Amino acid sequence: MSLVLPKNPNVFANSPLDRAAHLRTNQEWLASAFADKRSLFIPVWKLMPFLIKNREGKREAGWVTAELALPLMRPGAVTVFLGLHKDCAHFAIDISGLSDPTADGALAGLGEFADLRMVAEEIDIGDAAILAQAKSIIDWHQRHGFCANCGGQTESAEAGYKRYCETCNTEHFPRTDPVVIMLALNGDSCLLGRQAKWPNGFYSALAGFIEPGESIEEAVARELQEEAGIKTAEVLFFSTQPWPYPSSLMIGCFARAASTEITIDGNELSDAQWFPRAKVREALLKKGTPELRLPPPLAIAHQLVKSWVEQE
Repeated sequence: MSLVLPKNPNVFANSPLDRAAHLRTNQEWLASAFADKRSLFIPVWKLMPFLIKNREGKREAGWVTAELALPLMRPGAVTVFLGLHKDCAHFAIDISGLSDPTADGALAGLGEFADLRMVAEEIDIGDAAILAQAKSIIDWHQRHGFCANCGGQTESAEAGYKRYCETCNTEHFPRTDPVVIMLALNGDSCLLGRQAKWPNGFYSALAGFIEPGESIEEAVARELQEEAGIKTAEVLFFSTQPWPYPSSLMIGCFARAASTEITIDGNELSDAQWFPRAKVREALLKKGTPELRLPPPLAIAHQLVKSWVEQE
């Protein structure tokens, strides 16, 4: 059953699909849906989704029917049941084994394959979320062809949501890595940092992976202390963003600072500064200034900063 939730401000969220997990083990239903002319398939080649152009010349997700999808499949290729939308089954098929699907074969001349990150803000927001789901799961399959327990070869099961090792009977399931990304606040200023490899003037919110046995609040406080020497008084939740590179969940937070003196670690960060709200607002409005460039709207860091600026 699909959930009705408030709209999430982040790209790759707001999927319209009912994931219908109860159908993943129903082989009879899956076979019927696979052959159904109403079912839609998204071909994925080397982790890039298939895209077509609409009448306005803009790119959109290249959903195809079984008639075009089935000739693309090769023995052993991963197929993932993504879910249902208005009783229409949606699947992703990994066709990475083909040399160039747009040069010849069923897809020749129909579209292109592109990095999802480059087109996510151009295509429909619901499709962007679905394609993020497809990319993450197919990426997981490509990385887990062998059992971490015994080294034996694993096989896809449960419509793409499990891999099974027949040698030692171990079941493997897709994992999502939780990442905290936080905007530390001190009065009318926020803390932004940068890495040495970034373009001049580019700053972003601080972030880091949550470690085993650690709460979200503890991870926020630890990362701020480790990277910038800032102590945390309070952590407030903002929103989350599925991030399919390869499969993370960005957990956006605001952190009220208990100290303001910055001591950068010199490893993760090359610089960190407290930026006044007026300067951050100017950078957002002008899409960057000589002193400050911010992440694009695709990133949850952008949404954190934008939300904070608009709170005044």
